[in-house]
Amino acid sequence: MDKNKTYFIRGVSNDPYFNLASEEYLLRHTDAYFVYLWINSPAVIVGINQNTAEEVNLDYTSENGIKVVRRQTGGGAVYHDLNNVCYTIIAEYNGERDNYRYFTENIIGYLKTIGVSAEFSGRNDIVIDGKKISGNAQCVYKNRIMHHGTLLFDTDAAALSLALKPHKLKVESKGIKSVRARITNISEHLPAPMTTEEFFGGLADHFSKTAEPYSFTEGDINAINTLVKEKYSTFGWNVGFSPSAKMFAEKKFPYGLVKVNFNVENGKLSDVRVYGDFFSVKDVSGLNHALNGVLYKKEAIEKALFEVERYVSGASCGDIAELFFE
Repeated sequence: MDKNKTYFIRGVSNDPYFNLASEEYLLRHTDAYFVYLWINSPAVIVGINQNTAEEVNLDYTSENGIKVVRRQTGGGAVYHDLNNVCYTIIAEYNGERDNYRYFTENIIGYLKTIGVSAEFSGRNDIVIDGKKISGNAQCVYKNRIMHHGTLLFDTDAAALSLALKPHKLKVESKGIKSVRARITNISEHLPAPMTTEEFFGGLADHFSKTAEPYSFTEGDINAINTLVKEKYSTFGWNVGFSPSAKMFAEKKFPYGLVKVNFNVENGKLSDVRVYGDFFSVKDVSGLNHALNGVLYKKEAIEKALFEVERYVSGASCGDIAELFFE
């Protein structure tokens, strides 16, 4: 593998556990530029900073055999099925550019070639006529960035609405009454009919023009399956990761919904958990660690939050500190 080359991987598995694990494997154990296309069987993919029980209709997902998997990136929960195409880009991190716009340009370019006029919108979306067809998220590991996104081609909107349980604040802040009202499928905007397989194949051909094909080796697959077994298929990672502290506050900011759980013992913060659908560059557990043991005073909390923008993209020290006194 040449770290100076761009490689294209055409996914062959529909297993959400395997596909999410393979992203982490590529991010942490390779040094080349990768473009990776894949499709999941029905699943809800939860943001790393979210409480699964608050965001997902677990009764519905359990009854319908829909897997729930936590990903490595921030943002909100999303629904995948066999008519939703996912893409992942692994590259060297460049903090001097708008990485969301940069990595979505090629997707928008391909959509134009099939007669679909789409545009980048907000902090991380691709939209058609104001309705979302693609949500995107990112994380950074050492000098590497992982950017991934969904492409709603012909997704079952009814199942999406039933599987996701959007937070009331999030819905009210957007002025809508349901998740389903905000989305649209790419298939509805095509000038000529196309199947999901044809869409996937066309996108694969589009990326293959500038990339060398790559298939996971036996060693790659063994390492990915170890991640599946030890992490991505476990209840502890996907669902059990939830707050249990006694004090709670939340607020919807322009950069996302932020929630805090915490205790105060002997005048100091303990059991701090900051979570929500915000994006982050660094693992938010580092922020929780920095806040534990801090005096329960606004000035002291703001001082401990000096790197908060790395953990909650777009946030200020004052924003988060005030949540502890709501």
